Amino acid sequence: MSAAVKYTLGRFGLFVVIFVLLLPVPLNLLVKAMIALVASGGFGYFLLAKWRNEMAEQLESASSRRRAEKERLRAALAGDEEAAAAGDRAAEPGDRG
Repeated sequence: MSAAVKYTLGRFGLFVVIFVLLLPVPLNLLVKAMIALVASGGFGYFLLAKWRNEMAEQLESASSRRRAEKERLRAALAGDEEAAAAGDRAAEPGDRG
């Protein structure tokens, strides 16, 4: 399971748990939901720090891959033959089946 999915499910789970704990409290349902949202954000900051950091690392690696591919494509469009050949999937020998 990806780090983003784990973190999202963790945040949602915290919200649900806090909201269920607030059900017996005599407040408006919308107020309970707002309290649960704010409280789950606070608790999630501390309890889900590991998953949040994993998600940030995953997003950073994806961003760096996209940035490198963008630079390679710009170099290929500028006429750099090596950059064009480095990204040419048709030229890769393992792709022929």
